[in-house]
Amino acid sequence: MTKRDLVKEIMCKNNGLITSQQAVSAGIDNKILQRMHKSGEIERIKHGVYMDPDQLEDEYLLAQLRCKKGIFSHETALFFHDLTDRTPFQMMLTIPSGYNTRLIKERNKYRFFYISEELHSIGMITMRTPYGNEVNVYDKERTICDCIKKKKHLDSDLVVEAIKQYVRTPGADYAKLLKYGDVFSVRNKIRQYIEVLS
Repeated sequence: MTKRDLVKEIMCKNNGLITSQQAVSAGIDNKILQRMHKSGEIERIKHGVYMDPDQLEDEYLLAQLRCKKGIFSHETALFFHDLTDRTPFQMMLTIPSGYNTRLIKERNKYRFFYISEELHSIGMITMRTPYGNEVNVYDKERTICDCIKKKKHLDSDLVVEAIKQYVRTPGADYAKLLKYGDVFSVRNKIRQYIEVLS
């Protein structure tokens, strides 16, 4: 077995990932990883961490690793919060204005929303993907605000259903929802929905 094959085998057992430390422990020189990265066989996520995009099954984790500032939002966040049972057709992420990601080119797979840097991390939490990996997602209240704000650009039936579901959820945090409503200029719309749906 070549060292390259050994790298692939370790990645296969490790959800498509390998660290420099794991490579060294297996007797693989760091230069092998660098050469594989240069030839495009593997991608470097950050210093000392590499992935094989062909092996990584968790699409959510893959998106997060390739777009570090992306936070799952809108319809994708509704799915994470069980506010819709529809698996998102496209992964929706919010990124700071001016942030460049290679994933923007993959329009059929990903959809990006832009927001100013100071509003970007409001309501960000970590949640587990169906594969058990942690990714960044907006909390329910931020997600509801985002969906109301961009309703024209989303599946409006899905958004209304999600708001109904939220209103029925025990422990729905209306104070936080209205606070976010002020920040994102949708407070009046939120009140209207709550009045109609409560």
